[in-house]
Amino acid sequence: MGRSGTGLGLTVVWNTVEDHQGYIHVSSGTNGARFEVYFPASGMAVTDTAHSVDRISIKGSGQRILVVDDEESQREIARQILTELGYQVETVESGEKALAYLQANAVDIIVLDMIMQTGMNGRQTYEEILKVRPGQKAIIASGFAESADVREAQRLGAGAFIKKPYTIDQISVAIKGELLK
Repeated sequence: MGRSGTGLGLTVVWNTVEDHQGYIHVSSGTNGARFEVYFPASGMAVTDTAHSVDRISIKGSGQRILVVDDEESQREIARQILTELGYQVETVESGEKALAYLQANAVDIIVLDMIMQTGMNGRQTYEEILKVRPGQKAIIASGFAESADVREAQRLGAGAFIKKPYTIDQISVAIKGELLK
């Protein structure tokens, strides 16, 4: 993106380490901080999953997607990935802006961040979206672990939950699966 960092920060690192029962050792000195990340060893064989998804079958065909994320870098990453996959993509930085956009525009699916710094969170946003667009399809993308808010949004009709940072295969499979429902 031409800048350092992706906006994911240590929260995603912490949640990833927690999800895999690892730990982080932090030390600091005059030359800065050092973060060492440890994961438990696995006896499972390493497999090549890079080609596990048929990229042609997961491509879009011009469907309209709205990405709602408060992090500019995450919106831009999602825009680039989804555009490359053949979707028409619009992005907004808040739940409030998503609602305003959806007042005047229809989309096939929404990629919704669950934790946003200001205003409504993802669950609240989805609840309000359903008032404007009943039955609106959505998937949830978050750097945090699956939460009660995620489960409530899914109970209301949101589809898959994918963790950031997600791969092209993960987001494309989630979107395609939801669009085919």
